[in-house]
Amino acid sequence: QVQLMELGGGLVQAGGSLRLSCVPSGDIFAILDMGWYRQAPGKQRELVASISETGRTRYGDSAKGRFTIAREHANNTMRLQMNHLKVEDTAVYYCNAGLLGIVDRRNKDLEAWGQGIRVTFLS
Repeated sequence: QVQLMELGGGLVQAGGSLRLSCVPSGDIFAILDMGWYRQAPGKQRELVASISETGRTRYGDSAKGRFTIAREHANNTMRLQMNHLKVEDTAVYYCNAGLLGIVDRRNKDLEAWGQGIRVTFLS
């Protein structure tokens, strides 16, 4: 069983910064692509940023220029640095990973999701 532990989030003011972290664990042979998605109330889930095994990055339009995604290959931890936050960034953020998991003594293509971590604004 693969688990994605999400850390960070919390309360922030407009213009502030947060850093989200995602730490995979479980019967994993290799982690391929990783990414952060978010979903605001009444809206569809959207890509925030993703990063491949080789370090190629992709950003959603709303994140580009403000957010930075990175990986620590030693432990496969994925981090999302969010700067210049806006009210529109309020959402639940989900870690996603495409990976090769170990199932029945063999590798299998899997997709894992975190439970979501909330980013809200102070008032």
